[in-house]
This record gives sequence, C-alpha cells and structure tokens, in this order.
Amino acid sequence: MAHCDWNESRRHVLSQARRIVIKVGSAVLARPGGGLDAAVVASLAAQIAALANAGRKVLLVSSGAVAAGREVLGRHYDPASLAHRQAASAIGQSRLMHAYDQEFARHGRIAAQVLLTRDDLDNRERYLNLRNTLATLFDLEAVPVVNENDPVAISELVYGDNDCLGGLLVGTIGAELFVNLTSARGVYAQNPDEHPEARPMSVIEDIAGLDLDALCGAKTALGTGGMHSKLLAARRVAQLGVPTMILAGREPDALTRAFAGEENGTYVPAGCKPIPRRKFWLAYHHEPQGTLIVDDGAVRALRDKGKSLLPAGIVDVVGDFTVGSMVRIASVEDESIGVGLTNYGAADLRKIMGLKSSRLEQVLGEASYTEAVHRDNMLIDAAI
Repeated sequence: MAHCDWNESRRHVLSQARRIVIKVGSAVLARPGGGLDAAVVASLAAQIAALANAGRKVLLVSSGAVAAGREVLGRHYDPASLAHRQAASAIGQSRLMHAYDQEFARHGRIAAQVLLTRDDLDNRERYLNLRNTLATLFDLEAVPVVNENDPVAISELVYGDNDCLGGLLVGTIGAELFVNLTSARGVYAQNPDEHPEARPMSVIEDIAGLDLDALCGAKTALGTGGMHSKLLAARRVAQLGVPTMILAGREPDALTRAFAGEENGTYVPAGCKPIPRRKFWLAYHHEPQGTLIVDDGAVRALRDKGKSLLPAGIVDVVGDFTVGSMVRIASVEDESIGVGLTNYGAADLRKIMGLKSSRLEQVLGEASYTEAVHRDNMLIDAAI
C-alpha cells in the first residue's frame, strides 16, 4: 500500500467513523508520584465530549482505578498482592468515576460507569444484554466508561489488561475505529530506550505479519499491558475490518489533532477480509482450555482448503477439557494454527485421535460428529 493510499484511508476513517472505542491506560492517567493526573482527565473528557457533540458515539475504556487507589493506601499497598490490587481498584474506581463525572459535566455530557468481568462477555445472554445497555446509553447521549471489575474478578478470569477488553468491545458495539491512548508517541520499530534515534512508525501495513515478541518491550510500570497487548488488540480488531490508531495520550489534544487530519501516532489499517462477528466472539471471548496438536496434512487442510479438523489429523491432546470447550490448534512445531470449539472432550479425543471417521463409533460406541472441530466454529490465524 502506497503512503497516499493508507493516509487517505486514515483520513477517511477518522472523518467518517460514527462509533468509536477509545482506550486509555494507567500510564496516561496517573501522575508520576501516584494518583490521577487531573489535567489529563480534564483534557481527555473535553476531547471526547467534542467528538460526542459532533455526533459520534464514543465508548471509553479506562484504566486508572488501581493507580488512584494505591495513592490512598500509600505504604500499606503491596503491588505483588492480587488482593491489594483488587482493594486498590475498589478504592480508586469511585475516585476515577468522580473525576470523569465532573469533567464530562463541564461539557454537557453524562458519564456512565460500566464494570465488567470476563464472564460477562463469555455468557451469551449477558453479552447481548450488555450490547442493549450500551445502545441505550448512546441513545441517551451518555458516554459509557468501561473498566474491568477487578474487586470481584479472580485471577483465572481477569482480562489482564484493558487493551484486550477494548478490542472485544469494538465488536460488541459495532465500532468503526479503535483508538488506543498510550504513554508512547506510537509504535517504534526499535526500542527507543536502546535506540534514542528511533521514531514512531506512521503505519503498520501488515499487523498479522509482525513478530510481536521481537518488536515489543516490557510492560509499563503502572499498567498490565504494554505495547504487545496494544498490537495484539489491533491485530484482532483488524480481523473484524476495523482499523486502530495508537496515539500519545499525554500529548496536548492528541485526539483532536488526529481527528482534524494531523498525521500523529501509528495507524493500523483494517484487514482485507473481515471475519464474521460470530467467529470473533467465539475466538476471543473464551480462553483456550487445551491444545490439539495436528499433523502437517491437517495444517494444510485447515489453512489452504478451509476444512474442518478431523480426528485423523490429531497427533496429541494437551489439557483436560469438556465437550464445547475452546481449544487451541497447533502444529507439531507448536505453531498456532487457530482456535475452535471442540465436539469432543479431551478423554474421548485421546481415544480417537489419528483414527479415520469410519472407526469413531467402533471406539466410542456413539459418535455424533465426524469432525473434532467444525470449520464453522473455528478461526484460523487467531491472534492469541
């Protein structure tokens, strides 16, 4: 893609997007010495209110509760303790929302708190109810402010970072743009701490082809994500046909300048072939409970021919899972091929792996499916 092509695409998206998810991280909102930076919160609310007043429907995914709470706890806070992080979130969440309430009110906007756990989006009924609630909030011209419900989440269910949560909500509301506000000026091809001459990239044309582990450094000191999780979220929403803007959240009016057409931050274009939203929901709203190791023939059948995964192509089963669980599909070299919902539990798959479909009933007594994972319940090249 030539420079003019992606730049034109960027300008078009920023001018035409009506539904937008904006995620802001702790490193943007927190003061270096602890607590919330009131000036940053005020600036962010003013910029989002301006977008809303221009007819955009904006959902804000905001970190910062733990950072706000740890200032109150002071020396009693132990960052290594999950219980302390949850307590800090409980203390800081009301302070975070109070700050947003005040600042959005200055611009005639209502801030609406929405707290979520992983289970809220895994459960289809609650997921649909959330979608309806968010639609009503938009109709009422409120700005939903979403955060993970840390005080009630357990370590096995937490999103781990709000980048992931923001990416999931892009599909929930049918957003046309995902904006990720970070402490960096964009995505660097080299670590700027080691290479002071490095400059942020204007565009990442092939997000699926990036080696995220090689490109990205460590997590930020205040947050749980880092650039790796931001690019993983960008890769996921690109599969939905949604582009991402990664901007410096602490730079003055970074959002306003981007929507006015200034070339700042890093732009990640949408993928060429959007996947169905159902497959996006299946792949990314559930954590894999195990892994199916498949042979080279199965890899070719899945990737090149769009086939279902048959038991004959499975060479090993890792983990203990039940019928209907999300599983990772990997090659014998442990290269991730995709994810999908399994038609059989781990114990039965170990009995029938490597066998032709004609032998399944002979081994199991009853075999309702010839496929281990049907192609309709599978996403190849999932960003996990």
